[in-house]
Amino acid sequence: MVKPNKTQQLLLEELRNLVIGIMTDMSIWREYDLSPLYQIELGLLRKNATQRHGVTRWQRGFSRDQLSLDNLEVIELHPELLNEEWSAYAAFVLHHEFIHALGYRDHNKRFRLIENSWPGVNAGNQGPEFTEYLRMRTAKWLWVCANCETKFPRKKPSNGRYRCRKCSTILADVKL
Repeated sequence: MVKPNKTQQLLLEELRNLVIGIMTDMSIWREYDLSPLYQIELGLLRKNATQRHGVTRWQRGFSRDQLSLDNLEVIELHPELLNEEWSAYAAFVLHHEFIHALGYRDHNKRFRLIENSWPGVNAGNQGPEFTEYLRMRTAKWLWVCANCETKFPRKKPSNGRYRCRKCSTILADVKL
């Protein structure tokens, strides 16, 4: 876990308060005691992470069926989510992690039903856009399809080893 600085900690607390406030008004959470969510430590993922946007970490030594709020270690969010442009998606991601904290470990049908009850209509759809943003931020190369012009940001050149997912054309390397 990356320890947040004072500004980041303040932003995380504001985000927590916002998300819990919204959850309190959601009918799906009416029967739940959400007050323990205020006690969960919030931290940050490494800034070079591109695939994970948030994670719920549990203390080691507990089996899957023993996990509870008592042995939850931390919820970590990607530090870029604290930027204003990603605030709606950040709230969605924290809600997602709070669902895990409240006992829903698997991404099954019930989990997705609860997750999709989040009132931010477009927030849940920003995941691929956020991933693309993170990849472009760290990319040194673009793998480009000469046929359909699809671009894949990457840290290493493809050296002609990969084909386009859409049209199977061999990808060309463009240095950024």
